[in-house]
Amino acid sequence: MTLHREGKTILLTAIVIVLAINALVAYFLPEQVYIREAVVVITALFYLLLVQFFRVPKRVTPINPQDIIAPADGKVVVIEEAVETEYFKDKRRQVSIFMSPINVHINFNPISGIVSYFKYHPGKYLVAWHPKSSTENERTTYVVKHENGTEILFRQIAGALAKRICWYAKEGDAVVQGTEFGFIKFGSRIDIYLPLDAEICVKLDDKPVGGETVIARLAQ
Repeated sequence: MTLHREGKTILLTAIVIVLAINALVAYFLPEQVYIREAVVVITALFYLLLVQFFRVPKRVTPINPQDIIAPADGKVVVIEEAVETEYFKDKRRQVSIFMSPINVHINFNPISGIVSYFKYHPGKYLVAWHPKSSTENERTTYVVKHENGTEILFRQIAGALAKRICWYAKEGDAVVQGTEFGFIKFGSRIDIYLPLDAEICVKLDDKPVGGETVIARLAQ
């Protein structure tokens, strides 16, 4: 299994803590076999949860200029018409994907094109499904200009547990559909803002696969 570079420090620190906890329990409770075994199981499960969180899955992106690919694993929690107030300042089709702690949190470029806008916003850590999280939480905003001139906005939003958003692109960069553009640690959400005439290919509560599932299709 390949592990993501964003998790290496956390995993190294966690294994030291896990070993220390088990060593202390064994030292202070040498005769409490059941307690020692329970601690071993609990700490092992905790560490395995971290490992699966930072795993790098193999994804095959169906490259198609008209398709919008899911930028993350998770659950579709919003499909609606909304006013995007930061960049477009007009109505768009919004699709939001919530990532729970058990999901892979790698973020994939939904289209190929040029990054025409990027901004990082410090902010709060409301739960990711809170309506105000899109405008008040720590977040980044990307806009990628498609080869046909259409611009797609997608926003990384930190959740209650996510205390760090990582991003790998800046304005002027050329990005390729299905490649990584960022990572969010421990529970979060991504909003995608599409043209009003885009065809939405997912439904509420669907569970798209980041880098593979087609969530929308641009009009011809």
